[in-house]
Amino acid sequence: MIRKAAQMETEVKNAVRGGAGNVTFQHFFKKDEITARTRLCARLILPPGASIGLHKHEGEDELFVVTRGMGLIDDGKTKEPVQVGDAILTGKGEAHAVINNGHEPLEMVAIIMLYS
Repeated sequence: MIRKAAQMETEVKNAVRGGAGNVTFQHFFKKDEITARTRLCARLILPPGASIGLHKHEGEDELFVVTRGMGLIDDGKTKEPVQVGDAILTGKGEAHAVINNGHEPLEMVAIIMLYS
C-alpha cells in the first residue's frame, strides 16, 4: 500500500501527555490498517517550545527517528540532546518526554509497537 503525503490524515493535539503547546500527528497509516500489533505510525511535529509530557511505555516499545530539528529526550532522570538522524527507543516500562528547545520544528517518525 502506498499513501501519498497529501492523503495522510493529520490531527493537532494540545498538551500531549501534559506537555506544552500543540503537537501535529501526520499519520502514515492508522493502526487498523497495519496487520502487525502497532498503536502508532506517524510523523510528529513539535513547534519550538512544544513538548510531550513525561509518560511510561508499559507493554509496548516506542521508536523515534529525528528527521528535522533538535530537542531533548527526558527519561525522568536526565535530559539528552537529540538531532537529525538520532534514534530513540523507549519501552519495558521506561518513561520519556520530548522537548523542542530549538528554534525550528522538531520532526520525528514515531512507531509504537505492542508486545501482545
